[in-house]
Amino acid sequence: MSLKKQIEDKLNSALKAKDKNTYPTLRLIVSAIKDAEIAGRSKGNKELKDSDIVSLLKKMIKQRNESCQVYKKAGRNELLENETKEIEVINNFLPKQLSEEETKKICEETIKSLGASSMKDMGKIMGTLKSKHSDSLDFSKVSIILKGLLK
Repeated sequence: MSLKKQIEDKLNSALKAKDKNTYPTLRLIVSAIKDAEIAGRSKGNKELKDSDIVSLLKKMIKQRNESCQVYKKAGRNELLENETKEIEVINNFLPKQLSEEETKKICEETIKSLGASSMKDMGKIMGTLKSKHSDSLDFSKVSIILKGLLK
């Protein structure tokens, strides 16, 4: 079952259950997917692939994390709580992210396999990691880890 179908099914069940914590966020996700599909029609794409939806969901989480930081500084706890709930709902549809230890191990293995030794090789390493592990790695963590390993 495609990711889009899973999200739509979850939305329908949340609407039936009148789950006010979940269905507004799911509606936002479905709306964002439809917007992206409409934008893609001009390029000849009819439907989004699961990988496109995953990147869209990651973008939505990044936006909400930025909002959380602003709300935290402003002391707006109610808005912060709403954003946190939305992040939790969106995270349910993303592939599991690897832990920091697993990420470091993959980075070390990639450095060895490419024979990288300095910061000049960081682009090559990141490219390799993105092609192999784009869904399971948090690249903000990867960047920090690589900077520590390459020096």
